[in-house]
Amino acid sequence: MAKLLQAPPKFHPSEWDTANKMQCASTESQKSSSECMIAESQRLLDEIEKTTQKTQSDVNKKIEQRREEIKFWKQELDNKLKQIVHETEVLLTFKTRLEKSLESCKEPLIIAQKCLLNRQRRAGIDLVHDEVEQELVKEAEVLQGVIALLGRTLEKTNEQIRLNRSAKYNLEMDLKDKFTALTIDDYCASLTNNTPDIKYADNAVKIEGNFVSPEDWIDFSNINVEKADKQRNNSLALRALIDGILSQTANDMRKQYDMVNVAFRNRVKEVKDAKHKLETLLAMVMDETASQEKNIAALKKAIADKEGPVKVAQTRLEARNHRPNVELCYDTVQYRLISEVQEITKNIQRQDTLTQAETELKGLSRRQLSLEEEIQVKENTLYIDEVLCMQMRESIYINNF
Repeated sequence: MAKLLQAPPKFHPSEWDTANKMQCASTESQKSSSECMIAESQRLLDEIEKTTQKTQSDVNKKIEQRREEIKFWKQELDNKLKQIVHETEVLLTFKTRLEKSLESCKEPLIIAQKCLLNRQRRAGIDLVHDEVEQELVKEAEVLQGVIALLGRTLEKTNEQIRLNRSAKYNLEMDLKDKFTALTIDDYCASLTNNTPDIKYADNAVKIEGNFVSPEDWIDFSNINVEKADKQRNNSLALRALIDGILSQTANDMRKQYDMVNVAFRNRVKEVKDAKHKLETLLAMVMDETASQEKNIAALKKAIADKEGPVKVAQTRLEARNHRPNVELCYDTVQYRLISEVQEITKNIQRQDTLTQAETELKGLSRRQLSLEEEIQVKENTLYIDEVLCMQMRESIYINNF
């Protein structure tokens, strides 16, 4: 009990002095450490603030640079889009020209084929494989070749229009994405530390699997631009080709059209000349027929005129044959009567020319019929060539589309 009431130990003054010094030293040290920490914290805060401001400023610059890049490529894409749209519109007009040109070839081909068919109705010797027919066949071949060429060119044009529209679609999709990206970056550029709607976003700092590198980003738009340029250049080349084809085919068709018409005119002239000659010959034959008919009539009359003298001479001879006895004398009268009968009979027999004349008349009649038939053949040919074919060909008009 006595121990419990024992007084606490007393320290030596030196210990007290030492303790006070230690408290002072420790306090000073703690204060110094705290001051250093405060100074370091202030320095760190200043550094962090500067770094944050610098980083944010750098980010702002990067955003601005990115916006400029997007604007640049957006402008490039927009320019290429305008070019490909314009080129496609122009190419569509060339397609229309091709379609009109192709349609315009159908009627000349039908007419050429009708002319060939009509000319099959020529008769006799006029059904000849003449220059007109050769040129008509060639014209049909030229037109069929032109139709085939224009058809293939139209197919190429449709395919090029499809490729142009595909390039246009890619540009539009890229532009749409660029517009969205620029809108987002414009929003990002507008944000400040005092913007009301800024907030923390969980998992914002991450790299998704669908992120692409800046190089790939540039390559993507560059490929779209190059594709658009390529299709535009192809379209320009195709338009030049179409111009050449339309001009050349029109020239070929016009040249062959003129060749056929010249052949028709020449042939019509030949047929008309032949018909005129035949008509001249027919007139000559008809004149000769009339002369021969007169000749036959004269021969028949001459023969008829000899019947009286023959009868008189023969009657006299018959009568003198009845003289009696010695009076039946072969005197000069008898001799001359016999001579007369023989002479007249001989002259009548010499007029067998009548048979020959009648044969010639039949020949002239056959020749007349033949000439008339041939003239009719020529008239039929002229009707086919000059009326049916040449008038039908007047409706042909070859246009430079």
